[in-house]
Amino acid sequence: MAHHIAQINVALPAEPLESARLADFVAALDPINALADTAQGFVWRLTTEDGNATAIRVLDDDQLIVNMSVWESIEALGAFVYRGGHTGVMRRRREWFVPMRESTTALWWVPAGTVPTVADGEQWLRHLRAHGPTPAAFTFRSPFPSPDGIIAAEQDWFCPA
Repeated sequence: MAHHIAQINVALPAEPLESARLADFVAALDPINALADTAQGFVWRLTTEDGNATAIRVLDDDQLIVNMSVWESIEALGAFVYRGGHTGVMRRRREWFVPMRESTTALWWVPAGTVPTVADGEQWLRHLRAHGPTPAAFTFRSPFPSPDGIIAAEQDWFCPA
């Protein structure tokens, strides 16, 4: 494949990461990141020396945390996000994070071998917020085909409940 799928996901923690309320989330970071690193189709994820990206700030908001990664396909990313060990974290996200009115996740296609920057992720998340899903930036619920023309738009996990 000449293109991979990149994703950015931002979240507003309900309390500081050091709080008792977020202790289970913080404890899950290393195991979930290790699952991602070995998942089929995984290419890259944003990290700092701590092994995660919670210290990186985005969208001019010191309270938001960010996750960015690149996968070989939207199917591989969806399988990781909505099936397997990551689903336990997904089920508890409302416990740990403040619901946001704007989109918190954007997907976009990158040429294989490209490592997106945080600025790239911010750009595509802002684009999605301003224009809704387009071929430039989209969501799992409204995916667009890669420039290679490969997508499995009818997969059940594209539209999680």
